[in-house]
Amino acid sequence: MTHENAHQEMQEKRLTTWRHVAPTRDTMTPEQAEVYDGIVHGPRGKAGRIPVTDEEGRLLGPFALMAISPAVGDAVQRLGAQIRFEGVLSDLEREVATLTVAAHHRSDFEWFAHSPEATRAGLRDADLADIKAGRAPQFGDPRLRLVSSVSATLLRDGTLGDADYRAATDTLGEAALIELIWLCGYYSMLAMALSTMRPGVPADAQGIFVEE
Repeated sequence: MTHENAHQEMQEKRLTTWRHVAPTRDTMTPEQAEVYDGIVHGPRGKAGRIPVTDEEGRLLGPFALMAISPAVGDAVQRLGAQIRFEGVLSDLEREVATLTVAAHHRSDFEWFAHSPEATRAGLRDADLADIKAGRAPQFGDPRLRLVSSVSATLLRDGTLGDADYRAATDTLGEAALIELIWLCGYYSMLAMALSTMRPGVPADAQGIFVEE
């Protein structure tokens, strides 16, 4: 098989398995290219821990979807960068909450992207397994237990009861609680977009939540 035929076959396979095939940067509109550059050259791209583009330079996963409608997509990607890299939540707290969202929505890409980050931040393998299975991890740190339980409750009920709200504000503070609410909403939004639009993702970001 020639290189051209192999490339064509790959493209045809993408079109049958992906609902959205991202354009390359050189075929984007100027507005789309601006979003592209903000992602590739922003904190996500500079971190270099997960691929944001494929070998052809196409944006992957939720990043590909942000370029479809550039004005909204740029606001989305900026919000995501703020949630992920700034704020009062610790890295471990942020990753525990994000993985709780990924498990709730069974979002392969979000789990793929954030489980290594959680491990680097100090999450144990047993805790990862519990979160993935929808169980409450047995954290020794009461603050981390609360982050986990509040995230699960928000995802299940869409709100907190009075007792949970008081516990969250007393232990975490209002700033951390509102960040947690924004985080759960943001990654839930990405999970919905990913499951609906089915953009291209790395091979390792597929089939993570397939039933055995």
